[in-house]
Amino acid sequence: MLRIAVQSKGRLYEDTMNLLAEADIKVSSFRRTLLVQSSNFPIEILYLRDDDIPQSVASGVADLGIVGENEFVEKGEEADVLLRLGFSKCRLSLAIPKEHDYQGVEWFNGKKIATSYPNILRTFLESKGITADIHEITGSVEISPGIGLADAIFDIVSSGSTLVSNNLREVETVMNSEALLIGYPLMDDDKSEILQEMLFRIDAVRQAEDKKYVRMNVPRQRLDDIIKVLPGLKSPTIIPLADDDWCSVHTVLGQKQFWEIIGKLKEMGAQGILVTPIEKMIL
Repeated sequence: MLRIAVQSKGRLYEDTMNLLAEADIKVSSFRRTLLVQSSNFPIEILYLRDDDIPQSVASGVADLGIVGENEFVEKGEEADVLLRLGFSKCRLSLAIPKEHDYQGVEWFNGKKIATSYPNILRTFLESKGITADIHEITGSVEISPGIGLADAIFDIVSSGSTLVSNNLREVETVMNSEALLIGYPLMDDDKSEILQEMLFRIDAVRQAEDKKYVRMNVPRQRLDDIIKVLPGLKSPTIIPLADDDWCSVHTVLGQKQFWEIIGKLKEMGAQGILVTPIEKMIL
């Protein structure tokens, strides 16, 4: 059985549970305890603080972990990055009181910077030749300049609304972060086999993201023109209809190009366009 460490609360917890549910890995969320076993897949969930996950995987306490890239890089633990999951995206940035004039990273020379990510910040500052006083704190980093604890902060930014509410502005983005699936480097063969099945399911879920299954009736005389504008995975499915002048075309479209292509199809005479969301896609 695989043990996977996940964040016990917050946005990353919600995104992780959604991914497992979409992969049909059932985990009870009615009553969370430290360790919960899936009812239909050989995996158990270990709920931890996000900053404890890298060490738990590196030490073999957990076989896998889903953790923010920011925490993984900050802790510097020896674990394998198995997959970039594409959710829980944010960035680590430097921010200063908005009334200050900012001309470049040299502004931080001699300043005191509050952060929960001292290692990432130290590496960045050294790469820029900046000498600053790094003040490590936990909790609400963004209030530090307002109470005179620091001149600036280095923290996670998502929408930026927290900075605005604390009279701060983002001036340097140091790294972008997303959820990672990390693994214990010395995993045995039996656990590796379970991992491959899990990765297969996750891949099927991710392949279906932002994809639509589209069916339409098209005039047979325009069929070649319509096929040319369809970016299907390989080629669209063509099905004859009772009326020989018409046929049914089935294909898959991505969300980004969906409306543009649908407009072209209508101009070419496509009718009865039916759009269905895709739950899983296995290539």
